[in-house]
Order: sequence, then C-alpha cells, then structure tokens
Amino acid sequence: MPSFDIVSKVDTQTLDNAVNTVKKEITNRFDFKDSHVNMELNKKDLALNVEVESEMKLTQVIDVLISRTMRQGLDANIYDLSKEPYQSGKVVKKEIPVRNGIKQEDAKKIVKLIKDSGIKVQAAIMDDIVRVTGKKIDDLQEVIQKTKEANLGIPLQYINMKS
Repeated sequence: MPSFDIVSKVDTQTLDNAVNTVKKEITNRFDFKDSHVNMELNKKDLALNVEVESEMKLTQVIDVLISRTMRQGLDANIYDLSKEPYQSGKVVKKEIPVRNGIKQEDAKKIVKLIKDSGIKVQAAIMDDIVRVTGKKIDDLQEVIQKTKEANLGIPLQYINMKS
C-alpha cells in the first residue's frame, strides 16, 4: 500500500548558517553600531539565546532572524516565539526554542484533520512522525494538500513516499 510520513525536522547546519548570517548582518547594520547584541545557538537543546539592549532591538533582531531563516530555505514557524523576553541588568534576554519533531498534541491535530477530510486513508502516530497510508497515491497527495492548507503553525515535511 502507498504511504508517506509527515515529519517536522530542522536541519541544524542550515539553521546554524542562518544564525551566522544574522550575526554578520547585525554587526554591519548602522542602527546596531556600538550596541550590545549577543546571539548564541545551543545545538544540543536546539534553542537560540538572544541578548540585546532594548525590546525594540530584540524585535528587529527577530525580524532579521526570520527573514534570513526563510532565505536559507527553512520555515519561519520553526521558532517558538511564545516565551516572553526578560530584563537582566542592562540587557533584555530571550530564549527562543527551535521546534524539532511533532509533539503529541500536534500529531493528534494532524490525524483529526486527515480523518475529518473524508479522504480514504489511515493515519497513525509513531513517536514524532505521522504515517499516512492509502490505496491510491492521489489520496495521499490530497492529504498533503490538505495539511499544507491547514496552517497548523508547525513546519511540516513529507518524506518516504512509497508506492
């Protein structure tokens, strides 16, 4: 039976390249001249630690980060921007976790979306992967279209298409 997997993986090397590009751009920008900006990617925990002088500059850094990430071919939804920045002395710090893998509740949303669509396929959750199987490849391609249109707030990739 034809099948494919829905995953949410981040290429750490591409992410590292995007962060380095952001660092380089910020050091060259006039509005950041003589200001404290520190950006650190923790590859082990997949989290980005940003340290700047003010919340306004933090917003600018995040805007540059998202645009450079998208230019590197990554989805802008890989960053979990829900955590609030906090003041630490003279600087504002923010930890930005990078989403890697599909969480259980997100996987359940994907499976519910597939079942509610009425397409004749089966969806099964396997750790941080959702495997979709069906009798026709056209049905599988329709599922891919439905999940792309749903805008679930997480970056999704479709791999291991087998017929």
